Amino acid sequence: MDILSVIRRWALRDKLPIREISRRTGLSRNTIRRYLRAGIVEPKFKAPSRPSKLDPYAEKLSGWLLSEQRKSRKERRTAKQMHADLVQLGFDGSYERVSAFVRAWKSDRQRAQNTTDRGTFVPLVFKPGEAFQFDWSEDYAIIGGERTKLQVAHIKLSHSRAFLVRAYLLQTHEMLFDAHWHAFRVFEGVPGRGIYDNMRTAVDRVGVGKKRDVNARFMAMTSHYVFEPGFCNPAAGWEKGQVEKNVRDARSRMWQVMPTFSDLDALNRWLEERCKALWAETTHGALPGSIADVWEAEKSSLMPLPTAFDGYVEQRKRVSPTCLITFDRNCYSVPASFANQPVSLHIYPERLVIVAEGHVVCEHQRIIERSHRQPGRVIYDWHHYLAVVQRKPGALRNGAPFIEMPEAFRQLQDKLLRKPGGDREMVEILSLVLHHDEQVVLCAVNMALQAGVPTKTHVLNLLHRLVDGTPTDQPDVTPPSRLVLTKEPEANVARYDGLRTSGGKRHAS
Repeated sequence: MDILSVIRRWALRDKLPIREISRRTGLSRNTIRRYLRAGIVEPKFKAPSRPSKLDPYAEKLSGWLLSEQRKSRKERRTAKQMHADLVQLGFDGSYERVSAFVRAWKSDRQRAQNTTDRGTFVPLVFKPGEAFQFDWSEDYAIIGGERTKLQVAHIKLSHSRAFLVRAYLLQTHEMLFDAHWHAFRVFEGVPGRGIYDNMRTAVDRVGVGKKRDVNARFMAMTSHYVFEPGFCNPAAGWEKGQVEKNVRDARSRMWQVMPTFSDLDALNRWLEERCKALWAETTHGALPGSIADVWEAEKSSLMPLPTAFDGYVEQRKRVSPTCLITFDRNCYSVPASFANQPVSLHIYPERLVIVAEGHVVCEHQRIIERSHRQPGRVIYDWHHYLAVVQRKPGALRNGAPFIEMPEAFRQLQDKLLRKPGGDREMVEILSLVLHHDEQVVLCAVNMALQAGVPTKTHVLNLLHRLVDGTPTDQPDVTPPSRLVLTKEPEANVARYDGLRTSGGKRHAS
């Protein structure tokens, strides 16, 4: 570079002859003429094209490298392994030639990705009611005085950019279905297409290109709401960039300014109100007006909202001899008539429904425990064990399910179990809830306890009066003074014997 600069200065500025420049530099006159004639400012070396032993195998090696890029890092072959495989195919070149080819191929591919793939994007435009985008994120909130990790569903309309954020404790199928229902309810309609990444709750297997094995329950939901699901390419989150940006913006606009909440329902109510407030506060950007204004215009393009999808996940369970089924480390009771039998468990976000023989057997509130350090809980319903204690009344005394009975039943049990046969008498009183309203039975038990007569006979008498509508609190009758007896009758059963005999004759046996 320095010699070329000197040659150009001597020839063009100092007007030295080529012979003198050649003498001073030691270069040939033809070389100096070539530099000056071509107007070369910077010397360049042009590598000659030489044939290589790798040329017949270049296409094969490029195909290997492309297939290896689709695998995880732990499964990819090294350049040395590829060289050994090429040797098996007849290649007799060196490993250095193969490694140089691999480096050049990776460099070209990275350059292409930075210019025509990941580094360059095409702006997207969506028609009203055309599509929505969905994504999950992880965030934290103070619920019930504890910092709780949450799985947050983000749903955003692609045209109006109206969005909904809803929090759950788990990222499972039933939570996914529930998030869609609440989003369509808030949007007041259903768009024509949904854009997702390849989440496990929707895609069972990712195939070549756009081929996907979609989960059957997810397809049932899309069929119910009548929209077409579309899935991004693997590791290509920018294909649903609107909702990806919404995940980032929500942290500063919602989670960092969020108050504390008593339960998850209160949090979701606050999130829904906060999202609608942000619609009115945020300008659309591409269209005039706010997000709320564009959403009002888009509503007419959405499909009318159908009924909610019955978004449960079904599992087959077998009831244990203790009338329990297990789900997520917790146990739930089932009526004793289904002990040791298979049942179907329908899992919803907030409840569990047990179904057998085509009918709903019972229902429990779902318990979700995020900490695995604590032992699982057992959720009893004492009504489910009445059929057992009717055959085994002695189990009532220490039966774990009956600890959760109402306080009136517990007080009556303490009094009845002190006398012989009290356990069976208590079981017969508890069994009244199978035929009468439980609150009416509780009222009769409370009245018997207040009257100081805690017996089955008195409870039955009070219960029949309550069922028939007969007043149970009759006032005391005070007779007038004229009707007061001057001589109280005596209880003397011997007088009946006098009626049986008269004049020494016996009239009745």
